[in-house]
Amino acid sequence: MRQFAIGLLAAFTIASAASAAETEVSIIPPAEGSVSIEDGLDAFSRVYEVASHPRCSNCHVGADNRPMWSGPSYGRTRAHGMNINAGDSRIGAETIQCSTCHAYREGLNDMPHAAPQVAMNWQLAPVEAEWFGKTSDEICNQLRDPDRNGGRTMLELAEHLNHDLILHWAWNPGGGREAAPYSLQEHIDDLLIWGVSGFPCASD
Repeated sequence: MRQFAIGLLAAFTIASAASAAETEVSIIPPAEGSVSIEDGLDAFSRVYEVASHPRCSNCHVGADNRPMWSGPSYGRTRAHGMNINAGDSRIGAETIQCSTCHAYREGLNDMPHAAPQVAMNWQLAPVEAEWFGKTSDEICNQLRDPDRNGGRTMLELAEHLNHDLILHWAWNPGGGREAAPYSLQEHIDDLLIWGVSGFPCASD
């Protein structure tokens, strides 16, 4: 499956603020035809490590609209405390907004057990992007499906990773939380390798 934007080989260098520091991310796809399916599958295995990590999957939940608490800092896996439900709005507009605790904040909130805060509105990912508890193959097929990935091309997926500060937070979560594996740049590189190889999934 190939849904590459015109100018696939163009280099995109975009600077954005992540927490209190600046993170420079280069969006430079490999040359088309230069990546084997095997290498693409290998790259996606690393993409899955990130997508299934608590820093990402805890807010990529299903239609029950309940974020999760999981990972080493939480002790055990369970639904978000205080009976939080983000509602169909995915921002808590129907009950209590996510931003009540996950307030807009410039810089890190490093206090252990304090609510994470970044310089944008906190919210759950769309239901179509449910990742929590999903297999590698399920997430692979979701990410390459324009009906479930926001209609994004490979480059648009990479750009989404670059500009969304909630996603940047996953690699610098503070408060004693375990960061997502690899780095934002390595994750984007793996996404591009997977895309140039044709978005292969194990079920193909």
